[in-house]
Amino acid sequence: MRTKGKTRKPMLYALIAMIGIAVFWGFKEGDDFKIAKSLDIYYSLFRDVNIYYVDDTDPEEMVENSINAMLDELDPYTVYIPEKDKDEFTFMTTGQYGGIGALIRNNGSYPIVAQPYRGFPADKAGLKAGDRILEIDGKPTNEYPLTEVSDRLKGIPQTKVKLLIERPYSEEKMEKELVREEIKIKSVPYFGVLEEGVGYIRVTKFTPDVSKEVKDALRELKSEYQITSLILDLRGNPGGLLLEAPKICNLFVDKGEEIVSTKGKVQKWNQTLKTTDFPYDTEIPLVVMISRGSASASEIVAGALQDLDRAVVLGQRTFGKGLVQTTIPLSYNAQVKVTTAKYYIPSGRCVQALDYTNRNDDGSVGHIPDSLISEFQTRNGRKVYDGGGIIPDIKVEPEKISQLTISLLTQNVIFDFATKFAHDNPEILSVEKFEINNEIYNQFVQFALKDSFKYETQSEKELKKLEKIVKREKYFDKAETEFKALKDKLNHDKETDLMSFKDEIVQFLRDEIVGRYYYEDGQIQTNLKDDIQLHKAIEIIKDENQYKSVLSPDFENQEQLGMKISMLDNTNVNEAELSEETFYYESVMN
Repeated sequence: MRTKGKTRKPMLYALIAMIGIAVFWGFKEGDDFKIAKSLDIYYSLFRDVNIYYVDDTDPEEMVENSINAMLDELDPYTVYIPEKDKDEFTFMTTGQYGGIGALIRNNGSYPIVAQPYRGFPADKAGLKAGDRILEIDGKPTNEYPLTEVSDRLKGIPQTKVKLLIERPYSEEKMEKELVREEIKIKSVPYFGVLEEGVGYIRVTKFTPDVSKEVKDALRELKSEYQITSLILDLRGNPGGLLLEAPKICNLFVDKGEEIVSTKGKVQKWNQTLKTTDFPYDTEIPLVVMISRGSASASEIVAGALQDLDRAVVLGQRTFGKGLVQTTIPLSYNAQVKVTTAKYYIPSGRCVQALDYTNRNDDGSVGHIPDSLISEFQTRNGRKVYDGGGIIPDIKVEPEKISQLTISLLTQNVIFDFATKFAHDNPEILSVEKFEINNEIYNQFVQFALKDSFKYETQSEKELKKLEKIVKREKYFDKAETEFKALKDKLNHDKETDLMSFKDEIVQFLRDEIVGRYYYEDGQIQTNLKDDIQLHKAIEIIKDENQYKSVLSPDFENQEQLGMKISMLDNTNVNEAELSEETFYYESVMN
C-alpha cells in the first residue's frame, strides 16, 4: 500500500501545484491575498514534508486528514466525503444501499445479526436476530472491526455474498449464500389506530418520498378506519432531506403557505419553500410528538405546524439544528457537504441552538446566549422564541430508566435472553396480546443472574469520586468509618433489584422478544402500550376544549415562559449520532 502511494506522489504533487498556482493567481486578481497565500504555504509544506520526512508517507491519507481537521473547525455538518464513503452517504440521505437488509452489532468476539428487515435477503435466507456471523466469503469476521464487517456485507445489488453463521443455543453452523439487493428502509415503519378515531403515524427519517409514505398511511387510516384525529410521531427523527418537510406540511395546510426559507452568504441560493399542492385534510385535529433527538427537517415540520397553529406540539424541546447543507461534487468522485445557510420557519425564527461561530476558550461550542433570543408570534398570536430548537406546547418528559436497566441493555443481557426465548418458543401470541407474565420474567431473572452482568448505581459512582477527592485532600482517615457505612447501605443485591425494577425491565424485554417474531413494526406497536407521552397526546386530542385552548392566543406555555431563565437542556443528545440534513440545489449538482 505504501508503494502504491509512493508511485502516485509525483502526480499528486503536480495536481496540488497546478491547483495552488491557479487559485493563487485567481485570488490575487480578486484581492483575496490571504487565501492565496495560505494555499501556497500549504502546497510548499505538503511537498517538503513528503519529500524530506524520514519515513514513507501516504499523501492521500495526509490530505484527507488535513481536510477533516480544517473542516472540524467549522461545524459537525460540513464534511468531506471521499469516494470510498459515497455508499454510506447515499444511505444517510436516501435510505437506500446494496446489501443484505440487516442490522449488525458486536456481541463477544463476533458480530451478530441484531435485526433482519422483513422481506430482504437476510430475512429470506432465514437469518435471525442473535445469529453469529463467523465468516464472510471465507474470511473470519473476528479479525475486522464492525465497520469493515458492514462494508463487506454491502455491495452492488445482485452480487452474492457467502456467510458462515452460528445459531446460539443450537450449536448449529450454517453456510448461507445471499444475493444482495437494493435496500430501501421505510421512513414510516408503522401506522395504525390507537383508540377509536385516533390515528397514529411514526416517521423515523426524511428520505425521498417520505411525504408519499405519510400520505399513503393517512389515506388508509381515513378510508379504512375512519379516523377523526391524528398523532404524528417525530420523536428521535434526525431529519434528512429538507425538501420533504414542506410536502408533509402540505398534507395539513393550504396551498401557498410558506413553510421554510433559507438564508446564507450566496444570495442566489436563498429560497423560500411553500406548499405547492392542494392539502389532504386541513381540519383533522393534529398532535405532533417531538423529543430531544428530533432534529433538522423534523424540526421544520413541527415548528411550521406550530407557527401556523395547525397542530399541538407535545414532548421535549428538540435538538436545535437550523443549518442547511449543500452537497458539492469534487474531483475523483469525492464530495463536500458544506453548511451554506440557516433555515427559518413561518414565524421568522431560526431553531439553531448551538453557536459555532463563537467558540469557548477551550474550543467547545455554547448555546445561543439569552441576549440574542428574540420573541416571535404564531398566526394566532401565541408567543414563540428562536435560538433553542422547537419548544413544545405541552411538555412531557419521558420516564428515566435505571442504571440497572441500562446495564442489562448495553451488556446484551435482555437481547441474549430474547434470543434464547425465541429458540425455545417457535411462536407467541399476537402483538396486541403478548405480555411478559411472571413465569417468563422469573426465567429472565435466573438467566440474568447466571450471566454475571455488572452494574454500578449513580450513587456508587459518585461515592467513588468523592472518596478519591477526600483521599487526595488527606481527610479519608477521619471519615473512613462513615464511608464504609455508606458503602454498605448503598450496596445493591442483583436479585432484589431485578424484582424492584421489574415494571421497567418488562417493557424492554417485551419489545425485544416481540421484535423476534414481528420485526420492527411489531416492536414499535408494542412499545406504544406504555408510552406516557403518547397517552398524553391521546388525552389532548380527544378533548376538543383542551385541544383548542392550547392553540388559542390566551394559552400560556410555561416552557416558553421559562425560556430566558433556563436555556437548552439538550446536552444529552450527541450531535454525531444525528443524520445530517442535505439540501440539493440543481445548479450546484449539475
